[in-house]
Amino acid sequence: MTEREKRYARLLSKMIQVETISEPGIIHEEKFIKSEEVLANLFPKVFSSFERLPIESGLLMRLKGKTEGEGFLLMSHQDVVSAEGEWTYPPFSGEIADGKIWGRGTVDTKGALMCILQAAEELLEEKYIPEVDFYIASSWNEEVSGPGAPNAARYLHDHGVRLQLLMDEGGMVVDEPVKGIKGRFAMIGTVEKGYGDIIAIAHGKGGHASAPPKNSPLARLAGFMNELEKHDPNTVELSLTLMEMFRRMGSRADGVLGFVLRNARFLKPLLKRILPKKSPVLAAMMKTTMAFTMAEGSLGRNVLPQVAKVNINTRFIQHQGVEETMAILAPIAKKYDIELKIEDHCRDLQEPVDFNGKGFKIVEETVNELFPGVVATPYVMTGGTDAYHYRIVTDNAIRFAPLSISNEQHATVHAADENIDIAVLPPAVDFYKAIIKKVR
Repeated sequence: MTEREKRYARLLSKMIQVETISEPGIIHEEKFIKSEEVLANLFPKVFSSFERLPIESGLLMRLKGKTEGEGFLLMSHQDVVSAEGEWTYPPFSGEIADGKIWGRGTVDTKGALMCILQAAEELLEEKYIPEVDFYIASSWNEEVSGPGAPNAARYLHDHGVRLQLLMDEGGMVVDEPVKGIKGRFAMIGTVEKGYGDIIAIAHGKGGHASAPPKNSPLARLAGFMNELEKHDPNTVELSLTLMEMFRRMGSRADGVLGFVLRNARFLKPLLKRILPKKSPVLAAMMKTTMAFTMAEGSLGRNVLPQVAKVNINTRFIQHQGVEETMAILAPIAKKYDIELKIEDHCRDLQEPVDFNGKGFKIVEETVNELFPGVVATPYVMTGGTDAYHYRIVTDNAIRFAPLSISNEQHATVHAADENIDIAVLPPAVDFYKAIIKKVR
């Protein structure tokens, strides 16, 4: 292990040791005050040189640039999810062992936050001044869709700030992102799916369970869910982002798969039929998805419910947003005498970043320089990020953290034994330093 790797490992370890679990509807301010006190000690030049901007539930800082051009923002949230399960090392120990740092948040996303802050720290030590205003943001409640990121985005918008580039968590440098496609790829998220919770509600007369009627609320909900599972009504399309991903991945795939991907534009009808059945990951990039996540009926074992509900966690694709999805579900719900209600927090998919535009090209160029042999490709993010809220101040929200991660490590995100290789930290710091210097 090099001295540089040891130094970075110690920095990330100290960040992991501050427990920053977020909870819905609760802001544990004291945790994040402590977290930012630790950050200020670890990165003194950043916290003494950047101006802290007044927002609640998060950190937003600005370093003034040489010119008045559009600025840029690097961001990664401070909060983490809870840490249940059996861990090899305690989840908030920040243990350094076996060439890795272990603990909750190493991948999601204190690892990237450390690299962003360290990149800025090193450039400040060199007395570097960015060409345009440089912002750093870190929300306290990304994991629970809290107000930190919306507050920061609103502050920038209200102060007339326009960003030419934003980088947040998202894809990483991975091996074989889709089964059968060998090689290393930088998965650069250029769009994330919309999000919503649809409540399916069935009403009944209630009563004692000893004399159950036919078509009770739960039975009707079961029929409704079964039909959606067996006969998925959501429409499948191949977006420009997905077609470009296929083209770039096809350059590394052999045989029939390589031929199909490289010629995807000629085989659209075939791919739309086959791919959703072969790969849940690709299916989620091609259509709106629905997952049944919560259900409720009566409170008594021997009581028929007067009302039964099921939550349908829905991720909207660009060609089938909230209105289109509700219209598709309406006749199926009517068949089972079910009411549908969309929760207020739903959001449609935003417009994708142009993978031929300046912002993406800066990131792609930097990947090519610092990760030889890695193919940079745009892709559709199926999860949500804080970057969504910044659509009011930028058209170039890139979801990519320049960290190399194995499939096994990716599986530990939101699970036990989350960890990251120490060796991947220096290239990530160098990546962010290069981005900072290139934006002008």
